[in-house]
Amino acid sequence: MMNRSSIARIGLQVRLLLTRFGAGNTLACALCIVGIIGWAWGIAHLRAQVSLQQQALHQAQQLLDAAAVAVPVAPRSVAEQRLHAFYDTLGEKRYAEQQVRTLFAIAAKNGLALNQGEYKFMYDKNGRFHSYHILLPVKGSYAAVRQFCEQALMAIPFASLDEMSFKRDAIANATLEAKLHFTLYLGDVATAPGGSQENGAVPEVES
Repeated sequence: MMNRSSIARIGLQVRLLLTRFGAGNTLACALCIVGIIGWAWGIAHLRAQVSLQQQALHQAQQLLDAAAVAVPVAPRSVAEQRLHAFYDTLGEKRYAEQQVRTLFAIAAKNGLALNQGEYKFMYDKNGRFHSYHILLPVKGSYAAVRQFCEQALMAIPFASLDEMSFKRDAIANATLEAKLHFTLYLGDVATAPGGSQENGAVPEVES
């Protein structure tokens, strides 16, 4: 057990050592020690903050993944599928004149006499599409008229044959007078099915 004289002796030796070492050096060593302690504490604090941020990001990612799994995309109903299919098959309104020329070319190819027809544009606000009604008076054989109708519907997939009437001057006469009512269903927005040809751009028919 140390007595007071021993403690006083040790204290005197420390003061002598500090005196020899110099006050400036002593202060510098003390500052270095304080700096090392502060640097070590700062590194530990930054690591703790980074770990907390990583945990928060991980939890947020888990919540987003769970939400994506919990809310699947509902499939289209049959009515929606049919509606989209209808709009996909619409022709383009700006090609209406070309489509009429196509009808005349098919009629000539089948040897039909085709006079000037009657044309009428209509717009369906609820359906948001145009309908182009075409009434064509033609003369020729029944076989030629039938072939003309089939080829016209194949060449213009967005057309429908709504009505047809026949008239014959005499029973023995092979030439018929027919009135054909076509309707073209058209849209305003250009589409390009398959990326090759815009919908509504009907190719010309060689006569």
